Amino acid sequence: MPPDLRFAAERAKGFMPSAEGQALFEIGCAYASLGPLCEIGTYCGKSAIYLGAAARLAGSVLFTVDHHRGSEEIQPGWAHHDPALMDPRVGKMDSLPFFRQTIAAAGLEEQVIAVVGPSATVSRYWNTPLALLFIDGGHSDDPVTRDYEGWSPHILPGGVLIFHDIYPNPADGGQAPYRVYQRALSSGDFVEVRTEGSLRALERQVSPRRTNADS
Repeated sequence: MPPDLRFAAERAKGFMPSAEGQALFEIGCAYASLGPLCEIGTYCGKSAIYLGAAARLAGSVLFTVDHHRGSEEIQPGWAHHDPALMDPRVGKMDSLPFFRQTIAAAGLEEQVIAVVGPSATVSRYWNTPLALLFIDGGHSDDPVTRDYEGWSPHILPGGVLIFHDIYPNPADGGQAPYRVYQRALSSGDFVEVRTEGSLRALERQVSPRRTNADS
């Protein structure tokens, strides 16, 4: 990864460990020649730098989708809440200004395109096939399920679906992303191609294998 972008990513607000971010960049580089990339869950743009760097090298773009009002786990009173992101004018979280500053400082404004709105709403009107889909939005069952159901059909054959915060052991973290990840694996449409920490990359099969449920 270009040193300037690695430095920008490591300085940005967010929860992506460096090793997982590097893996995200490498996976992005491997698939970005197929088409555009898409991230669900922008926050302040940390992971968008890793994927945006891959998009720039491949001559592609990254769409990053978020309502920027914060997922459940970063609201006031929760462990990951950052008071600096509160907008006192409306009494709600607003990560959009921080995202814009992060991407501008990284020099990725031409490659990283913000789509501001609820993921489930945007997915209903989305028609562009995707080379890569990274699901890292809300981490409870409902948002993860809706992100998977709404966005995974847009992944091209040979493209890749990436999940973050996959914890097989409940003692390590929440189980909703893990359950949806297992669902994707059992669908017959995807095969796991890489793991790094809590990151899981699943490639969409050109000819999905049949499962017992298909018989």
